[in-house]
Amino acid sequence: MEVREGMSSVVLTVGPGHSLREAAKRMTEKGVGAAVVLDEETPGPRVVSERDVLNSLGRGEDPDAERVGDHMSDTVIAAAPDWSLERAAVEMARRQIRHLVVVERGELVGVLSMRDIVRVWTSEGATSGMTPPETE
Repeated sequence: MEVREGMSSVVLTVGPGHSLREAAKRMTEKGVGAAVVLDEETPGPRVVSERDVLNSLGRGEDPDAERVGDHMSDTVIAAAPDWSLERAAVEMARRQIRHLVVVERGELVGVLSMRDIVRVWTSEGATSGMTPPETE
């Protein structure tokens, strides 16, 4: 299976000047765990995730005062649509991230999350020797 088969092609974008509350609200409305941050002054997309919002709240910061630009990733790992899901999962695990921006010919075409990978793998059927839990 390839990244293109699991990624979401509908990408939520926010700007670095959005508040964390605004970003969280938009992520909740779209049912996604991250937003791509586009900034004309910074080359390449960045990501702000639900984890970034949670960490800020946990530090007692005000989500209305905190800006996305202060909490977004410093760098983003871009995946190609033709990467295998296994390669994407290895990159995510190795870098301890949950989202990859998918870029094709320099254009943003989607986002792949760990959740997407699990969804695809479980809908295709597990390949492990584990037996499914019994239902009552």
